[in-house]
Amino acid sequence: MSEVLAIGLFLTICLTLVMGYPVAFVLGGVSLLFAMIGAATGVFEPVFLQALPNRLFGIMNNQTLLAVPLFVFMGVMLEKSRVAEDLLESMSRLFGTLRGGLAISVCVVGALLAASTGVVGATVVTLGLLALPTMLRRGYDPAVATGTLAATGTLGQIIPPSIILVLLGDVLSSAYQQAQIRMGVFTPKTVSVGDLFIGALIPGMILVGMYIAYLIFVAVTQPKKLPALPQEALGPIEWGRLFKALLPPLVLMGSVLGSILAGVATPTEAASLGAIGALVLALFKGQFNVARLREVSFSTAEISSMVFLILIGASLFSLVFRGFGGDVMIENVFAQLPGGVLGAFFLVMVVIFLLGFILDFIEIIFVVVPIVGPVLLSMGLDPVWLGVMIALNLQTSFLTPPFGFSLFYLRSVTPDSVPTTTIYRGVLPFILIQLTMLVVAYVFPEIITWLPQQIYGAN
Repeated sequence: MSEVLAIGLFLTICLTLVMGYPVAFVLGGVSLLFAMIGAATGVFEPVFLQALPNRLFGIMNNQTLLAVPLFVFMGVMLEKSRVAEDLLESMSRLFGTLRGGLAISVCVVGALLAASTGVVGATVVTLGLLALPTMLRRGYDPAVATGTLAATGTLGQIIPPSIILVLLGDVLSSAYQQAQIRMGVFTPKTVSVGDLFIGALIPGMILVGMYIAYLIFVAVTQPKKLPALPQEALGPIEWGRLFKALLPPLVLMGSVLGSILAGVATPTEAASLGAIGALVLALFKGQFNVARLREVSFSTAEISSMVFLILIGASLFSLVFRGFGGDVMIENVFAQLPGGVLGAFFLVMVVIFLLGFILDFIEIIFVVVPIVGPVLLSMGLDPVWLGVMIALNLQTSFLTPPFGFSLFYLRSVTPDSVPTTTIYRGVLPFILIQLTMLVVAYVFPEIITWLPQQIYGAN
C-alpha cells in the first residue's frame, strides 16, 4: 500500500503541475494530502513531518542558496542595461559581411548573455526581440534563424554562472553526503557549486563551438540560407564602440568565474561581486536610475521567492515520499535493472528528458534529483559529472518539440509569418548537436571532471 501511495504522490504532482497550478503549493498541498491519507490508512508515520522545521531552518541558513538572488539580480540588471543590444549591434557589424556572420554573432552574444543571466527564458526572448527581425529582413532562412536563437538561449542552462547549476549544486551536495553515509563513509566529502561551474565550463565552450561549426557548414554548403550582407547595410565598424560593448561584460564575467577558479571566493561571494559589477556597468552605460533599480529589485524578489517557495514545498514532498518508503523502492528498482549502474543512469536520464517537456528545471531539480541522486551516487557515479550531465540533458529537453520551453519562449516573439513547424525544423540540427555532446561527455567523462580535478583536486 505504501508503494502505491508513493507512486501516486509522484504522478499526482506531475499531473497537477501540467494542469498549470502553482508549483510550490502543489508540492506542499499534494504531499500533505497524501500524508493524511497515509496516516489514516496506517502506512505513514506523522513523525516524519516533525523534521520539516529543521529542513526550513536549514534552507534559511544555507549560504549556497544566497547565490540565487544575487545571480538573478546580476542577470536582470544586465538585461535591463541594454548590454545584449549593444553587443549584438557591434558584433553584427563586425561579422555581418561574412556568410552566416549574423547567426554567428547571435551565438557569441547568446553565450555571453547566457553566462550573465543564467535564465533560458530571458535569453531567448531578448535575442528573439533583438535579432530575429533583422535576420529575417536580411534574407536569412527562417528555420536556421529561429533554430539558432532557440538553441543559443538554452546555453544559459550549462554555461556558468548558471542558476540551474547553483540549485543542482545544493541538491547534489546533500545527495552526495547521503550516498556516502549509505556506503559507510561517516566523514563524507562534499561537492560544491564551484565544482559544477568549473565542470560545466569546457562542455559549454565546446557546445558553442559546435553551434558555430554547424552554422559555418550551412553557410558553405547552402549559402542562400545565410547570406552575406554589404558593409553599407550594416554601417561602419566602430572599434571603440565594439570594445566598449564587449569589454565590460567580459571583465565582469571573468571576475566572477575567475574568483571561483582562483579559490579566492565562494560562488556566493562571487555572486555578490557580480551583482555589484552589474550595478557599476549599468551606471557606466548611463542606464542606472532609481526606477530601474526598483524594477530590477522587484523582479529579483519575485524570481527568488518562487525558487525558495518551491524549495520549501519540495522539502515537504521529500519527507512524505521518504515516509512512504519511496527512496527504498527506487533503490530496489535500480538494483534490479539490467546493466547495473549504467542501466539506472540511462533510465534516470530518459525520465528527466521526458519530464523536461512538461516541468520546469526548478521542479525537476527539487522533485526528481533528491529521489534518484543518492541512489545513483551510491553506485559510484562522480557527482560533478552527474550534475553536468543532468544540466546538458535538461538543456536538450528544453529544445525538443513539441513541448520544449525554449520553443514556447521563442514562439511568443516570432512573427505569425513564421509557422511553428519552421521553428521545429530549425531546432532539429541543434538537438542532434546537443545529443552528440551528451554522448561525447558520456564516453569521455574527463571533459567534465578534468578541470575540477586540476583546480580543486579529486573528490
